[in-house]
Amino acid sequence: DKIQQLLQKAVAAKQNAYAPYSHYQVGAAVLSDKGNIYASCNVENISFPCGVCAEAGAISAMVAAGDKHIKSILIVSNGSDLVYPCGACLQRIAEFGNKNTTIYLAEDKGICKTYQLADLLPHNFETKDLTHE
Repeated sequence: DKIQQLLQKAVAAKQNAYAPYSHYQVGAAVLSDKGNIYASCNVENISFPCGVCAEAGAISAMVAAGDKHIKSILIVSNGSDLVYPCGACLQRIAEFGNKNTTIYLAEDKGICKTYQLADLLPHNFETKDLTHE
């Protein structure tokens, strides 16, 4: 099933993380509304904060392939605690998802927590926020 595929792709991507400074490997996999899966890992840079989060990489891969809507995203790390998307990545998820977009937090062996985007980012920026009335 698609959730198991998300987990497999995120775990595989995590193994390729470039994390020589933090040693904190993260993998993420996005399921688009078209049923396609895109995965990526975090990529650190010695010039902090120039690195790229795994979620940002997976979303970029989705957009580069022509998909524009996130149905769900799964995030996995090698840490002892679950990894939550940072604020910038939550806003990225909001850009291509909606308040009901599912966010799975997982360990290598399975999903531990499930949220909707609105649970983690109840007041995201929206296009209407850019108007100056």
